Amino acid sequence: MVYPHISTSADLLKSTVRLDELFPYLKEQGATSVAIVNTKLYGILPFWEECRRADIHGVIGLSVFIEYEEQHYPIILYAQTNKGYGNLLKISSALSTRDKEAIPEQWLKAYKEGLICVIPNKAEWLLADRSQVFQFVKDLFGVCAFGSLERPGGVKSQYESTFIELCDTIQLPIIATHESRYLREQDAFAYEVASAIGQGLKMNDPQRHEPEHTSAYIPSPKELESWFVDHPEWLLRTTELMASCHVTIPMNQQLLPVFPVDEKVDKATFIAELCKLGLAERKVGFSEIYQQRLDYELSVIAKMGFIDYFLIVADFMKYARDQDILTGPGRGSSASSLVAYSLKITDVDPIEHGLLFERFLNPERVTLPDIDIDFADHRRHEVVDYVAKKYGAIRTAQIITFGTLSAKAVARDTARVFGFEAEELEAISKMIPNRPGTTLRSALKESTAFNDWIIEKEERKSWFKTALKLEGLPRHASTHAAGVILSPTPLVDHVPIEKGHEGIYLTQWPMQELEAIGLLKMDFLGLRNLTILEQIRNLVYWDTKKRIDYRSLPLEDAKTYQLLAKGDTTGIFQLESDGMRRALQQIKPTAFGDIVAVNALFRPGPMEFIPLYARRKHGQESVKYVHPILEPILSETYGVIVYQEQIMHIAAKMAGFSLGQADLLRRAVSKKKREILDEQRAHFVRGAKAKNFTEAEAAEVYDLIVRFADYGFPKSHAVAYSIISYQLSYMKTHYPVYFYTGMLTNSAGNVDKTKQLMQEIKEKNIPLLSPSIQKSRHSFSVEAGEIRIGLNVVKGVPGTTIKALLAARESGPFSSLFNIAERISALHFNRKSFEPLIKAGALDEFGYDRGVLLASLDSAIKHAELVKPTEDPGLFDDMGSSFMKPKYTKATDMPETLKLDYEKEVLGFYLSKHPIEREKENRQKTYQDLKSLKNKRDRESVTVLGMVEDVKRIRTKKGDAMAFVTLMDDTGPASVTLFPVEYAKYTPLLELHAVLEIQGIVENRNQKTAIICKTIET
Repeated sequence: MVYPHISTSADLLKSTVRLDELFPYLKEQGATSVAIVNTKLYGILPFWEECRRADIHGVIGLSVFIEYEEQHYPIILYAQTNKGYGNLLKISSALSTRDKEAIPEQWLKAYKEGLICVIPNKAEWLLADRSQVFQFVKDLFGVCAFGSLERPGGVKSQYESTFIELCDTIQLPIIATHESRYLREQDAFAYEVASAIGQGLKMNDPQRHEPEHTSAYIPSPKELESWFVDHPEWLLRTTELMASCHVTIPMNQQLLPVFPVDEKVDKATFIAELCKLGLAERKVGFSEIYQQRLDYELSVIAKMGFIDYFLIVADFMKYARDQDILTGPGRGSSASSLVAYSLKITDVDPIEHGLLFERFLNPERVTLPDIDIDFADHRRHEVVDYVAKKYGAIRTAQIITFGTLSAKAVARDTARVFGFEAEELEAISKMIPNRPGTTLRSALKESTAFNDWIIEKEERKSWFKTALKLEGLPRHASTHAAGVILSPTPLVDHVPIEKGHEGIYLTQWPMQELEAIGLLKMDFLGLRNLTILEQIRNLVYWDTKKRIDYRSLPLEDAKTYQLLAKGDTTGIFQLESDGMRRALQQIKPTAFGDIVAVNALFRPGPMEFIPLYARRKHGQESVKYVHPILEPILSETYGVIVYQEQIMHIAAKMAGFSLGQADLLRRAVSKKKREILDEQRAHFVRGAKAKNFTEAEAAEVYDLIVRFADYGFPKSHAVAYSIISYQLSYMKTHYPVYFYTGMLTNSAGNVDKTKQLMQEIKEKNIPLLSPSIQKSRHSFSVEAGEIRIGLNVVKGVPGTTIKALLAARESGPFSSLFNIAERISALHFNRKSFEPLIKAGALDEFGYDRGVLLASLDSAIKHAELVKPTEDPGLFDDMGSSFMKPKYTKATDMPETLKLDYEKEVLGFYLSKHPIEREKENRQKTYQDLKSLKNKRDRESVTVLGMVEDVKRIRTKKGDAMAFVTLMDDTGPASVTLFPVEYAKYTPLLELHAVLEIQGIVENRNQKTAIICKTIET
């Protein structure tokens, strides 16, 4: 039994055949051979792997169109040999990179070798006399050209006899085939829905391309034989054709890119010289220890064949530095390499931080190196472009990823195709949680309301059943956020490619498949925190002309550690969460190692050791070691195993393991498999006894390793990321105005983050200047030690208006509202743009009240329309400001409360003064700040004043009404609970924006603070 045409779900929404269901079915049917035939070469490798596992002969096909005299005709191409497979890679790549729908004649001639060409009995071949095209295919492919007939469900096509005649005339042998796009007959409807989703059309849309029949399932041998009972020779020929296809896809090669140097240059000497120069720059007069480590690392790198790889990474890192693109200090295990440090790939000295090279490249377990690089996210693409230009576009590609139909996506997409109303789509969205890992079945189990909603209508039952069948299918292709592939030869020799973005190709296969054939992936990651650091550095430079070099900041700055010990870490990479702040307040870091430890410990599991680490650090508890040999290894973390590297050191020191073996032990033990644990225990005890330790001592230390194997975090990773945490902390300590300006710029659009930063700025008495038409830049900026709000912060002002204002301002300041109108043209001067600017106070400098400015806006707009209707030179340009002087319209001053409301409306926060702050002054009473509640004792009495932001009314289990109120004052929000008695008494007062004085007691539960309300006054 052979299946010559199975389209899989990898062919986006053109099939619902999943491999995990397909292969058990094929085995059941006794299949000996199967061909994948998709419209691109998506999904080839997983299919190939499944064929190997199931011991079924695999064949690779491609469904394409050929172009003949400007007409397009469908054909199937099968790879008969490795050369043919290579030609399929090239054909699919050429079509996909050049936006061609069909293969031109000359391409077909160039790529025909090793391919079988099959003409299907489709209408395109038979609507008119196509004997010329038949002849063209026959002449081109000779004995490798076939006609194919399909009889889905045993039904003959109306064109069958004409097709047979044509094939006979041209002497084209016929094979029997069957296109399968779903597994079973009952899947026809679900496939049709998937196809409609792919087309973006509803089921009842007359434009929708409908399937020709409902028998595109995978037939049993009996069915297929019965369909072609009159022509068994066609079936036999199909079997022979499939058997004649012999392709091997080479796997696990080392397709490492090559660094271009002169042929005479010995690369091992070349890299050694580069390393020595780089290390001498970074460590003047470095010691013998460094030289030995460098020689050792270089010997391993050379033996593994990775010299070119290191040279390539060093080269593009040099490019980034030369272009002043901020790069990260390192990421992951690559920070363990002295070669990487010497070549300025990383900024972490592995010897100084006790990092082990074997954690990165283990000579006893050869794997491809993985150097991931962080770049300031807004400039990452420049480095990718550089690599593509240097190594050639045909050798460089970004990596494809496939988005699947998640529970929510499949539910909504299917409902849309079914023609559900907007309210129903909305209901579906609400009933299916957004949580990762949510499935339709789990959503149904969780919610009886969802279940009830579905069974209300027959159509909804059908919708749900269909959505279940489609859930998890690949839906669309996108680009991997970081991965870049570099190939030693043109990519199309190994992998199909397609058009990508910004002139860089995209692979048709995702990451795992590329790594399986041996191509090397490099991660170019965009890190927002590096962008923030770069912006802070630029702000300092613009203002003071002082150039900050982050790499040379002193790592022992006492003031920076004081900031961290207070938990003042808003905006600090990795250290922002409430839990992390508490950990820092417990540990009170005094050295860089403490930041590294807290970064490694703050994860589920190891977290429980934070109090122990803190107590031991502060001398409140003595440090104990299971065995004295552990002291030099664990003293830096007060006897707690925090890092994977510590486990490796212990195995090396106590059991005589090489560091390579120790890395294998670390990997093995973390898997927690009984037989591996016993095997490694025996190995460890044997080694320890050989070094004169007792069996009991060895067993005790081994048990310790097993216990901590899960907790161990790569120190290399923690050190590298802690450097970024430290740099941001240092800038926050010593350059707070620039730090907050950079943070605010990066928090644009994030209201909560902006509020949090604004609150801190106020607490630190850093002046915040209102937006100004004369002085504001596009975004936040520093002005004489104060923060000036940028024009882009004002909601509703288009970017084009801001651009026009800044451009006009270059020729001098504005003198009035009308002066702006005549300088930026009526295109940009309109109510939509200028009303928010006036409300934000950006035009206050003209000396008129905001009420007057708003009242004068209409006459200023008319003035713009008359004097400068467009940006082209106008009639009155030369007459300057002497011509027509409009007057400001008289109006009453804007009340203070309205001014505040407007500021909140257009800026998202109160700028002049928070209404609660003013109210506190008026009342002349003492109130606790809402922000201070988390520092209060449990059950402590408090009196607070705040504005109602939100009221959530619920019923208790007994059916009594109660409420949770979000209260806001000038320091932040707090939650207030009104139990039934208080709720009944005060419910009329719970209005949005009402200012309330609440007396109650503090409740601290699950690290959350609330006020239990006792009384309320207005």
